[in-house]
Amino acid sequence: MNTHTETAPTIDLEPAARQIAGLLDGIGEQQLAGPTPCPGYTVRELLAHVAGLSTAFRDAARKNFGPTTDTAPDVALPVLADDWRESLPPLLDELVTAWRDPAARQGMTRAGGVDMPGEVAAVVVLDELVIHGWDLARSTGQKYEADEASLRVSLAMLTPNDTVPRSETIFGPPVPVPADAPLVDRAVAMSGRHPDWQPGTSAALPPDVARAPAGQ
Repeated sequence: MNTHTETAPTIDLEPAARQIAGLLDGIGEQQLAGPTPCPGYTVRELLAHVAGLSTAFRDAARKNFGPTTDTAPDVALPVLADDWRESLPPLLDELVTAWRDPAARQGMTRAGGVDMPGEVAAVVVLDELVIHGWDLARSTGQKYEADEASLRVSLAMLTPNDTVPRSETIFGPPVPVPADAPLVDRAVAMSGRHPDWQPGTSAALPPDVARAPAGQ
């Protein structure tokens, strides 16, 4: 996992968070039990995971350590709140605001029970929003239009280099895509997902993937 990216100081979570918030009204109740490209998660559980990681990284930005930042995401499957359509958008707003505070990137912080520099945590949570936004859009038949800056940060984090080798205990093996594939396809492929994944297309499902510190 290459978290040492020069783009970290200028990261803004709002575009990726706004993409997720914009998908919520397009998710039907009947789709909540459906599969997602995130192994082991239904749409319902993925929404709950997004809520959980938003809470964890909001508190990580504030250095407000406790159960929300100290609990590993794979302890149990997340449970979606009944009022998720109303509660998730303001939670995403709180996450964005928390990481706009310069103090969030200073020193060390913690999320998912993992200690990391604040600048690294900012990259990790942006990647979480980008990749899981794509997961939700693809699972529910909606269009996903991530901004280029967010996609480039995500791709840089997921791409191995000579200094920071790619950890396949965190992400699945990269899926081969053409060098000239769209940026979003390259990012999701590097996360171990098939860019052409569709619900019910088992052949396109990636192998089992362990989740990242906040549940990749």
